[in-house]
Amino acid sequence: MTIADPVAGASAPPRLAGRNSLGFAKPPAETRVVAAMSGGVDSSVVAAVLKRDGYDVVGVTLQLYDHGAAIQKSGACCAGQDIHDARRVADRIGIPHYVLDYESRFRQSVMEEFADAYLAGETPIPCVRCNQNVKFKDLLALAQDLGADCLATGHYVQRLEGPRGPELHRGADPDRDQSYFLFATTRPQLDYLRFPLGGMAKPDVRALAAEFGLAVADKPDSQDICFVPSGKYTSVVEKLRPGAIEPGEIVHVDGRVLGRHDGVIGYTVGQRRGLGVATGEPLFVVRLDAEGKRVIVGPREALRVRRIALKEVNWIGAPVADEEALDGLPVLVRVRSTRPPVPARLSTRAGWYVELDTPEEGVAPGQAAVFYAADAPSHVLGGGWIARTEMAV
Repeated sequence: MTIADPVAGASAPPRLAGRNSLGFAKPPAETRVVAAMSGGVDSSVVAAVLKRDGYDVVGVTLQLYDHGAAIQKSGACCAGQDIHDARRVADRIGIPHYVLDYESRFRQSVMEEFADAYLAGETPIPCVRCNQNVKFKDLLALAQDLGADCLATGHYVQRLEGPRGPELHRGADPDRDQSYFLFATTRPQLDYLRFPLGGMAKPDVRALAAEFGLAVADKPDSQDICFVPSGKYTSVVEKLRPGAIEPGEIVHVDGRVLGRHDGVIGYTVGQRRGLGVATGEPLFVVRLDAEGKRVIVGPREALRVRRIALKEVNWIGAPVADEEALDGLPVLVRVRSTRPPVPARLSTRAGWYVELDTPEEGVAPGQAAVFYAADAPSHVLGGGWIARTEMAV
């Protein structure tokens, strides 16, 4: 687990006397900001607002994969058109703009892991790994090398000053909140990051884009993973791991063999439709046994999970002496990005576990369990990757 030390010299709350809107004790013109520009409306507005407010803004766009390859998806973030759009925005608002080739790093730390996770029977979240290993690591280091005071992104989360330094909070617009995807952010990273859109709603962001005359004002939001064409995960895995997808059995939780499948990557925990088997009762995917090449199915009640084992836990709440100090802590936990946080307790004495007050369905290994403060539901305390689950009894 990552438990960060207190951040020395954390920046003060924005708009205090003598501080600019980003929290620095100097004029905006003397504050250099690297704006991560994906080519979408959100990051474009971030760059435009910062430029309007007088900051020394440098736009950076990352080329993350081969835009001529079969895995290209038109309209997804970081695709070729998006690089062109980011450059047009930079020209429009009058800031320097750089495109950096991070293709090798992205393939190794995001795409390769994505393929391996699916083959292992997990349901990965590559956007978290991209933030964790590319944007908030390599890009942040680049911003520091450029002498920037901070790195600004278009994420819908809030960075608020607390008594122990900066805190990560959910975005003010619940429909746009992206805090689930940023649970792996460390305290030192959070000290350096800024999220200008965290207190805004999407319609207001689009209105600003139109006000600035940005060509991306009406550009649709990306709905899929940037390197996955039309949401077809299997085609990406087949391309990255040719010959690795193997058929196997579809097995009921009671041991009955019900049929065959073409590969476990075609199934996700909680799935009901498209199983290709029937027993006269509704069946759901309960578990994926990648090693045994088995898809385990059963009735809905078999999906109910109360205890979740975690790995690679990151804690960004108030610093603690060690992880055992968090044992028994009441929290709110989100086990899917589309679900609301639910009451739970942390268990840390024999590894990291989440004990849910009420069982949840469809909790899948490879997803994340993100912790929020029980007494301040917007405050992100951290989270971890779901390693395995235990059925409710």
